[in-house]
Parts: sequence; structure tokens; C-alpha cells
Amino acid sequence: MTTPDFVRSELAKAYQIIAMLGWDDSTYTHLTHRHPNKPHFFIQPFGLFFEEVTKLNLVEVDFLGNSVNPSESDINKTGYTIHSAIYQTRPEINAIFHLHTPESIAVSSNPRGILPISQHAYHFHDRVAYYDYDSLTLHQETQGQDIAKNLEADVPIMVLRNHGTIVCGKTIQEAFFYQYHLQKACIIQCMLPSAGYENPIMPAQKVCERAQRDILDFEENLGLRDWQAFCRKLSREKSF
Repeated sequence: MTTPDFVRSELAKAYQIIAMLGWDDSTYTHLTHRHPNKPHFFIQPFGLFFEEVTKLNLVEVDFLGNSVNPSESDINKTGYTIHSAIYQTRPEINAIFHLHTPESIAVSSNPRGILPISQHAYHFHDRVAYYDYDSLTLHQETQGQDIAKNLEADVPIMVLRNHGTIVCGKTIQEAFFYQYHLQKACIIQCMLPSAGYENPIMPAQKVCERAQRDILDFEENLGLRDWQAFCRKLSREKSF
């Protein structure tokens, strides 16, 4: 059975791995995980770098944004607005990553969004939602609910236009799996102009669909192998 302590530990590793990979954005953006037993979730204290997050300093909040322990640190209000709405709308989702990588923001401004031009992109082919920019995401009753409603069933990725991305998973490892391939897909797409490719080759729709099925069926426990490898890498980095 998954315990709160295990969830805290896995979420803290996700923060630290993303910092190690350089996908964080100062003290902004946030990763969360649903509490395994209560209508709560865990998030970092507002003001910490991702590399500073540990399982002990994660904040437990309810779906109204209230800290379970009032003495704990404040959280980013946009974190509550986005994550709480999704958790309440999508009960199968347990982990959510919201990031602002430069490559994902660049791709988010492309009217065509994420293009099917790399194997990395086929992981979520036709499983990406888009949300038009609407200033800071501070209003649960409007922006938060709108985001959650646009994230349809079986859609793990949302591109926030001119803003960043939201990646969801049933587990931390699944969310990280999608985040890794999303970031790779965005990097590759951003390389096209400098390579002089205005009209890149894109496989037929049926090929993209078959590639997605093959990729997602390749392993039984989606993302586990890669997650364990990155956890080992994190341990090595912290040992120096």
C-alpha cells in the first residue's frame, strides 16, 4: 500500500531530478502528488528552489488551498488553482508537473502546437490539450476549472499557450516519463528553424498512431525503468 511517507519521498526526488536536469524556473512552477488517503495533496513551500525540496519540507494542503498544519510555509497560489482543480476533476490522476521550460514555451506559441516530427512526440500523439493564455492562473472558480475541463480523459499533457505545460500521471514515474519525452519533443521542434527545415517530414496519421501504441505498450509499468535510472543518477550526483 502506498503511504504518505513514500509519496513525499518520490515527489521530493522528482523536484531534485528536474532541478538536476535544468528544467526548473527559479522559485516558480510546481510539482504535486495526491495524498494516498485523504482529499489533500503535497506541494513545495513557495520560495524554495527545486533542489532544496525534501520530503520533510513538502506542504500538505487540502483542495481549498489550506495548509493542514497552519505553521507550515505558504504555497504558490497558482499551484493550488491548477492542481486542486485537476485532482478534483480527474480521480485517476495522482501526480501533476507544471513547468516553464524555454523550449516548451516556444512550442506553446506555435499555432500548430506540438508537431509529430520525432519519436518522442509520438508518446502523446493526439493526446495533448491546449489552453489559451489568461494571465496568472489565480482563480480556481474560472481558470482552474477551465483547465481541468479542457484536460479530457486519457489526455496526460496540456500546453498552456505562451506559458508552459502541465503533465499528469497515475504515478510520479508516469508523469516523469511523459515530461521527459515532452521536453525532448519540444527541444527537437525548436531546432528545426536553425536547421533550415520549414516543412519537416511527418509520418502518416496511421503510422503515428501505431508508434504511440507500440511505445506505450513497450513496458508493463510505464516509466518505472527510466524513473529508477534517474533516481540512481540523482544519488550519484548528491554523493559528490
